Amino acid sequence: MFFQGRETSNPYYSAAPEIVQTAMNKFAETVGRQYHLFDYIGDPKATRVIIIMGSGADTVHETVDFLNETDEKVGVLKVRLFRPFAINSFIKALPETVKNIAVLDRTKEPGSTGEPLYLDVVTALSEDAQNGGSKFKAIPTAVGGRYGLSSKEFTPGMVKSVFDELSKDKPKNHFTIGIMDDITYTSLAYDPEFTLHEENVFRGMFYGLGADGTVGANKNSIKIIGEGTDFNAQGYFVYDSKKSGSMTVSHLRFGKDPIRSPYLINHANFVACHQIGFINTHDVLGNIVAQGTLLLNAPYGHDEVWAKLPKNVQKQILDKKVKLYTIDALKVAKKTGMGVRINTIMQTCFFALCGVIPSEAAIASIKKAIEKTYGRQGEEIVKKNFQAVDETLANLKEIKIPAVATGIELNLDVVPDAAPDFVKKVTAKIISGKGDSLPVSAFPPDGTWPTATSQWEKRNIASEIPAWDPDICIQCNKCAFVCPHGVIRMKIYDETLLKNAPETFKATKARGREWEGNENYTLQIAPEDCTGCALCVEVCPVKDKTDTKRKAINMVPQTPLRDSERMSWDFFLKLPEVERSRPKHDNVKVLSFCNRFLSFQEHVRGAGKHRM
Repeated sequence: MFFQGRETSNPYYSAAPEIVQTAMNKFAETVGRQYHLFDYIGDPKATRVIIIMGSGADTVHETVDFLNETDEKVGVLKVRLFRPFAINSFIKALPETVKNIAVLDRTKEPGSTGEPLYLDVVTALSEDAQNGGSKFKAIPTAVGGRYGLSSKEFTPGMVKSVFDELSKDKPKNHFTIGIMDDITYTSLAYDPEFTLHEENVFRGMFYGLGADGTVGANKNSIKIIGEGTDFNAQGYFVYDSKKSGSMTVSHLRFGKDPIRSPYLINHANFVACHQIGFINTHDVLGNIVAQGTLLLNAPYGHDEVWAKLPKNVQKQILDKKVKLYTIDALKVAKKTGMGVRINTIMQTCFFALCGVIPSEAAIASIKKAIEKTYGRQGEEIVKKNFQAVDETLANLKEIKIPAVATGIELNLDVVPDAAPDFVKKVTAKIISGKGDSLPVSAFPPDGTWPTATSQWEKRNIASEIPAWDPDICIQCNKCAFVCPHGVIRMKIYDETLLKNAPETFKATKARGREWEGNENYTLQIAPEDCTGCALCVEVCPVKDKTDTKRKAINMVPQTPLRDSERMSWDFFLKLPEVERSRPKHDNVKVLSFCNRFLSFQEHVRGAGKHRM
């Protein structure tokens, strides 16, 4: 009886398309924007049509408008109601001149003859022909393709590639776009440099650190420009799984024309780098256009900035004639009582340089947004933000660009040579933000992934790291025990092993009855893996009698210590581990000498969780 009961719902499914269209008509009467079950955009005599649904339809829409300006005959059919699939409405929406159709699905159905939308389109065209009276002289050729899985980029260059494929006598079926499939060769080649008319659109990219306020400030900027001007505004924010302490990239567009670009910016006329460490690990200037503007937060004097930039970055600035502006935002933040929050400072710099709205009006709007955002936290917080805004412009300077690149050539390898092959070939690409360019063959077919790979990613995200004072340390090891990232280690070893130690390597006599008289103790920090959470300083019970603000471990700027501490860390790792059977495992102090099996977790600073 289940069969009969299941069929009783047929009339309701049959009536659904008409009900949906009626609701769409009522919506149009209310807001003035009309939708249909299938909306066709493009040349009324198009011979090539892409059928798609979802946000990717807007990318195809703007590409169709652009291509038709150059005498192409293309179109896009936007699917508003997928199921129940209304065949009559679908056929009616297509131009009768169409010859080749590409149906794009944002899913993969392994083992199937095609993806869901493609199968419905093929069935609809076939049934329309079988029923007789078709408006097409010949049944259009329909091919299916996959795009955008797991938010993979879908750009105008990819859309053009699909239309180019439809120009062929026998277009490839079951293709993929946006990846390089070097195993089953399903992928279509595309031009990543292909762009549409963007001259009248401001395109900005902002590289920040999770929890430094960059994303929040950019959201306020969108509100200020979107609500205070006649510009249309769009913002999209890219995070990774590491959240706080990881890189964020904000993509902002402003323009007087409607913005239909649901893809990331790849030709920016303004780039802001809020953490100078990204200059060394990511191609921050890779997407900037000629004569674009770079805003750099740098902890150096204005006369030192150029010399501190890697040579490859200097070459990009010279080749593209980029204007360079810098500010020591952390210095301004500390001076105005903002701590390490640089968002308001960098936002003020952005408005001073972008020219979207006059600076005075922008600053007034920023202060208004500050009152709205932080008003509940008290007047003192608002005043500090106001002071930071006022101090910013005095510290923002344009750097005069020399005629030649004089910096040190940067080693572009983001992981050491000692890393495993998989880490060097795959993980390193992902770390540097180029994971989308990896071919299909780079990935294990069973989905397994090597473990213990975070040790090779030197993130350098801490502006301050702990420095050990061996003269007053009581060797309680609480700092190592509380460190959630496993970047503080200690060892007991024979003092003769210090023969080849770096000059900056620290050591002192080991305390405790467990150790021999000729053994030394070293507490070492991994400078490039530390996140700067300062939990170690909080837990340290020792105070310097000559300066009670100092402890046996204290936070200091990371940049000056990075190279020397890296050498000390490498030497420290070569020292032998304490035999696990030697100390009694009955207290924190001796347990901290045992080698860690979980370390360098890459999640929120100060939180011991997530991937290792």
